[in-house]
Amino acid sequence: MAIEYLLATEEQKELANLAGEIARNELEPRLEELENANGGLGEYPWDIHMKFVEAGFYTMNMPEAWGGLELDNVTRGLILEEISKVDCAFAFSLRGLGDKFNLIIDSHIPEEDKKKWIDRMLNEGIGGAFGLTEPGAGSDSKAIRTTAVKDGDEWVINGTKCFITNGSIADFYGIFAWTDKTKKASEGITCFLVEKERGVKVSKQENKMGFHLSPTTELVLEDVRVPEDHIVGELGKGFSTAMGALDTARPFNSVFAVGAAQRAVDIARKYANERETFGKKIIEHQAVAFQLADLQMKVDAARAMTYYALQAGDAGVPLKRLASEAKAFPTELCQQVAVDALQILGGYGYMKEYPLEKIMRDMRLFTIFGGTNEIQRIVISRFMKDKVR
Repeated sequence: MAIEYLLATEEQKELANLAGEIARNELEPRLEELENANGGLGEYPWDIHMKFVEAGFYTMNMPEAWGGLELDNVTRGLILEEISKVDCAFAFSLRGLGDKFNLIIDSHIPEEDKKKWIDRMLNEGIGGAFGLTEPGAGSDSKAIRTTAVKDGDEWVINGTKCFITNGSIADFYGIFAWTDKTKKASEGITCFLVEKERGVKVSKQENKMGFHLSPTTELVLEDVRVPEDHIVGELGKGFSTAMGALDTARPFNSVFAVGAAQRAVDIARKYANERETFGKKIIEHQAVAFQLADLQMKVDAARAMTYYALQAGDAGVPLKRLASEAKAFPTELCQQVAVDALQILGGYGYMKEYPLEKIMRDMRLFTIFGGTNEIQRIVISRFMKDKVR
């Protein structure tokens, strides 16, 4: 439905429809199997991942100079929304793995090494992960305790990262660590490119309520050594790198939620057109018809704000407050849509043989990660103070 209502080009529609077709044909038939794999923790399907790599739906925003498609935000959003209608967790991990090419490009490793890593991403589908959150530093990112100490021409990194999306399946990480504790976070935290093979340990995979196709893990770094050229960006500027990455990602978090919420509405609409009570289809009962109308309006409102932010990003507008608004408002609307759509199915909606209970469990996470929606309200309110805009 997103494609019907947005002013998308024919090329955008074609790309989004192709991505949705792959997801429906390859991923949807295996959802139950993947959801329950690995002792109920879930499993990221690498074979299906490679289908999307081969079709060009990976590293979609990588510059053409490096071999990528360099697609704009809106086009990527349409593609990811269609995949999310089948499984938002898979779509989230697919984007997360592929978008970390910046860690390679923005590091200072030799150009031939950069090319090798980028070629592996393009051809083998390998990807990266973002290592910021720690057991004592979630919403308060400045409270991280991981350190990187200079030893000759190397840095020695020690620390523990938690709730790391794709931590167990990534081949490299962007690890944020203190390099100078005498300075404030904006000058003392640095981002490092750290390859898994250097000794990064995946200590456990989290057992989550939902989002099973997107692995969330803890990482342990014990005397992990990286060369000087593995600094990403500038020394001491890692905090601004992290905040910039989160701002860019926040509207995309809503893309996944919108896709899953639209699927929830479509399921409820189909059920309401088939289920009969008191001698007529339940959609003919005004209570149900009005509820369905409200659900679709909420999804459309969420979609409108999400793509407004994506378009602003494409236009080069600094998102700032809008990034937080486009994360908090749509994800909360979509979460409520999933709950209310399930209600229309009644007892059937609560059963695992129907997809709505899974969508509701998956949807719950969107108001938490990427900066909780409470944190988004803090950010938004700061921009509402005089002389802060």
